[in-house]
Amino acid sequence: MVWRCYYFKHLQRGIYGEDNMKKIKYICFAFLAFAVIIAAGSYYFVDYAMARQDNDQDYYKSYQHVKKAYPQTVQWLDSLEFAHALKDTTIINRDGVRLHAKFAYAKQPTGKTAIMVHGYTDNANSMLMIGYIYSEKLGFNILLPDNYAHGYSEGKYIQMGWKDRLDIKEWLEFANRLFTLPDEETRMVVHGISMGAATTMMLSGDTLKPYVKCFVEDCGYTSVWDEFKGELKKRFHIPAFPFLYTADRLNKIKNGWSFKEASALQQVRKCKQPMFFIHGDKDTFVPTSMVYELYEAKPEPKYLWVTQGTAHALSYYDYPEKYEKNISEFIQRYIP
Repeated sequence: MVWRCYYFKHLQRGIYGEDNMKKIKYICFAFLAFAVIIAAGSYYFVDYAMARQDNDQDYYKSYQHVKKAYPQTVQWLDSLEFAHALKDTTIINRDGVRLHAKFAYAKQPTGKTAIMVHGYTDNANSMLMIGYIYSEKLGFNILLPDNYAHGYSEGKYIQMGWKDRLDIKEWLEFANRLFTLPDEETRMVVHGISMGAATTMMLSGDTLKPYVKCFVEDCGYTSVWDEFKGELKKRFHIPAFPFLYTADRLNKIKNGWSFKEASALQQVRKCKQPMFFIHGDKDTFVPTSMVYELYEAKPEPKYLWVTQGTAHALSYYDYPEKYEKNISEFIQRYIP
């Protein structure tokens, strides 16, 4: 055996030569180091982009922001607070995770209900200005969930809308039980902003109960892959290959889904209900070009409003009266 190893070692040297053997070792070491760097970088990216953030539980800050940025909501919010009308509730989802939401009944009993889905690292309070439109202007019941790994909901890693859509399905069923009247049909709209808009579109392609009548998406992305690809280039100046591919694989192992399958674009192609698309033409976080792809992919009926000079998720802030008018006209067309 010793003779064979000695012979093999010298055979290698004979074939490759001493210098070439050193080069091969250096190449192998460099390749191994590169693989370690990519793996470590991928782990960092998944943790950086998707690990739960501390600021998503700052309800007071979100509440005060809505009051300051949307002064039209102040009287309504004060009245809710005075009457203790904005309530908390929880459900246990299909995976045994406790999810939290806020809700308020309409002033007059009704089966008309709006589910509002917040954005990345936000919480239920950050959607109260949208709740104002549906509650105060349209007379709807409102339900504002905290997404998985946000607010008072449990969870460690943000799901970027893909698995969140399954949670919203469960909230829709909860809302149906909570707000159903014996003499009125339940009718619901789902309205999301940013990641919540992507969640809304991802939900729209699934098989849903007939009480889901329409959707509003405000600044949603085409897919998680597309959004992360753009952010990698913009924030870190890193190409998608190979980094995003390994991060995708890691996420599949950790969270059970891939960036590419999390596609709002594929889901809206299957959507049968009406959808209203809203996007700012100065959005650089979720590029405005995405809304045109999504709008083209969606079968009729569909509506598009691109606001002029507006950055990400600020269409209502920039155009409050027109936003309320457009939403009201769209909703009343499908939920009279």
